[in-house]
Amino acid sequence: MATAVAARTLARAVPRSTAAASAASSLRLAARSSRSNNSNSSNAARQFFQKSSRRHYSSSGPEPAKSSSGSGLIIGAVAAAALAGGFYVYNTQTGEFHLTKGSAGQSAGVFKPTTEDYQKVYNAVAKELWEKDEYDDGSYGPVLLRLAWHASGTYDAATGTGGSNGATMRFAPESDHGANAGLKNARDFLEPIKQQFPWISYSDLWTLAGVCAVQEMQGPIVPWRPGRQDRDVSFCTPDGRLPDASKDQNHVRAIFGRMGFNDQEMVALSGAHALGRCHTDRSGYDGPWTFAPTVLTNDYYRLLMEEKWGWRSWNGPKQYQDKTTHSLMMLPTDMALVQDKSFKKYVEKYAKDGQAFFDDFSNVVMKLFELGVPFESKPEDRIKFKPTIDDA
Repeated sequence: MATAVAARTLARAVPRSTAAASAASSLRLAARSSRSNNSNSSNAARQFFQKSSRRHYSSSGPEPAKSSSGSGLIIGAVAAAALAGGFYVYNTQTGEFHLTKGSAGQSAGVFKPTTEDYQKVYNAVAKELWEKDEYDDGSYGPVLLRLAWHASGTYDAATGTGGSNGATMRFAPESDHGANAGLKNARDFLEPIKQQFPWISYSDLWTLAGVCAVQEMQGPIVPWRPGRQDRDVSFCTPDGRLPDASKDQNHVRAIFGRMGFNDQEMVALSGAHALGRCHTDRSGYDGPWTFAPTVLTNDYYRLLMEEKWGWRSWNGPKQYQDKTTHSLMMLPTDMALVQDKSFKKYVEKYAKDGQAFFDDFSNVVMKLFELGVPFESKPEDRIKFKPTIDDA
């Protein structure tokens, strides 16, 4: 955890720029290399980062809840959730959690989560993000956002199918779709959180975790509301609904247009590529888009506009490589954003104005995560989670 915290502390302490992002990334990778090569220097590095880091966690999650067979009920003890110290019964037929004995001795009743309860879930996800810094560039944040994005991005406005409501990626064949390769890492990461807060649906948890990832990686506040229900395997969507990185702007418009997005929203959503990296054993592509793949900035757009790009010479699929450092990549669908006049004007806008990107990114991610969800709540009931990074 300390390695990731120190790197993000550095990125937060200096103006957002490619140079600052590079410094943060170098710090994180150097510390990880040190700890993998030498245990003594690893401990020394950890001690150093612990003294300078923003917060530290040491508690562990509770044991998984156990299911009873054939009764339609799940009974368990919650150690660190909203029902701390209490006992509950979950009715799989109605989807309700009934409190049988609370920590304060309260009597039975239907458990209705509050804003505070969802903030506790957010905090638990953030806690794990800060503690578990061994993944990729020091954070599970990018892959959590990708899980929420891919769970939501299957929506088809014409048929009303797909979307985040259902969490059908829990099942094959959807979990085996090529575009979802590697997302088991994100689902497994969130499983202890689901056990800790069994009353939240997977559908709500995945999208809430996506919001948490954005905000904890120094992105904008993304309003969110609950109301998604988990569905069975019969609701899995067909393969091919998610973007194919090898295609052009026509494909981008076809995929995003099917969900109801316009050109500006398509470009804003693409800004998620400021985070994370591609893997040869998943998509076949290789490398990060930016120098700080765990800090959300407008560098994705700046690099598209300011850097010179050429085809990478290698044995993998066709992808672009920056001509300055040969360490960054862009996909054909990324370059399509500057090759298309309508898309390009928004790339230029976001490259010049990081706040404009943040504002539009927040709105479009909120929209993406809500596609096809039959909410009972009103838009004004959306929750704005408090980032834990602000408590440091």
